[in-house]
Amino acid sequence: MKILGIGNAIVDVICKVDENFITKNNLTKSTMKLFFDENEFKNLLINLKIEKTMSGGSVANSIVGLSQLGDQVGFIGKVSDDEFGSKYEEGLKKENVDYFYFKKKEELPTGTCLILITPDSERTMCTFLGTAGKINSKDIDSNAVKQSEITFLEGYLWDEGDPKKAFDKAIKYSNKIAMTLSDLFCVERHKKNFLDLVKNKLDIIFANEQEILALIDGKSIDEAISFAKSLNKNIVITRGAKGSVAINNQDVVEFSAQENLNIVDLTGAGDLFAAGYLHGVINNLSFKECLAHGTDMSSKIIQQIGARLDKSK
Repeated sequence: MKILGIGNAIVDVICKVDENFITKNNLTKSTMKLFFDENEFKNLLINLKIEKTMSGGSVANSIVGLSQLGDQVGFIGKVSDDEFGSKYEEGLKKENVDYFYFKKKEELPTGTCLILITPDSERTMCTFLGTAGKINSKDIDSNAVKQSEITFLEGYLWDEGDPKKAFDKAIKYSNKIAMTLSDLFCVERHKKNFLDLVKNKLDIIFANEQEILALIDGKSIDEAISFAKSLNKNIVITRGAKGSVAINNQDVVEFSAQENLNIVDLTGAGDLFAAGYLHGVINNLSFKECLAHGTDMSSKIIQQIGARLDKSK
């Protein structure tokens, strides 16, 4: 197996809203808010029209993208034996992703992420992790980890307690480790731990400009590049309309964003960028070619609704 993803197994529920909905519900646009109360989460959904429901989760989206590019991939993520859990498993299998998890009835339901799309195509996420956030070391198939060239982890999954133990086990048995910092909220919540992971445990790191600057308390992309050059790592920074940059040891490679796109939804842009980039890595392409594949995948996904490419198009 080329890449094994380990992340939150979340069902995405996509809705279009106006700016007022974001303000009224005290949400911060284009970030993710974690809900710990299932009823509070359900109340948000009451008057909304659902555009689309699909299997999601950041690293799972990347893994599906890699499968669509023809790479052999697998995924570990915790679901419950309920309607959403069954749909989640079916969604992965339909995309030729090996699912290394046996679902059973859990105390909490399968996780859900409400993705709110405003008229400017920005997405604001409200996540009720459900049982996904209860992943533990027993849920990690060490043989699957050992047999994959790269283990791909997500910052969204990291938390003190059982999830940290799951992370530690995955890292222990990995041949090479990639991770996405996921979201500004995650970075600020776990800054010290994420900095330790970036400096001491990871081989490939994905972050957008906002996230990497928050991690290092920096103010400019130059500071982020200097930080990355000081580490013996491959750090990939996405910059929206300004393109992307990959730093590998002392080498810095930049790539421009595609222009004149019909952007409808930015959900999954980072996930599919990571898929394209990792596809390049496992196929021994140059860093420029890796960035080109990442840019191509992210450009495709933002011109449709949802974070999984529609193969019929």
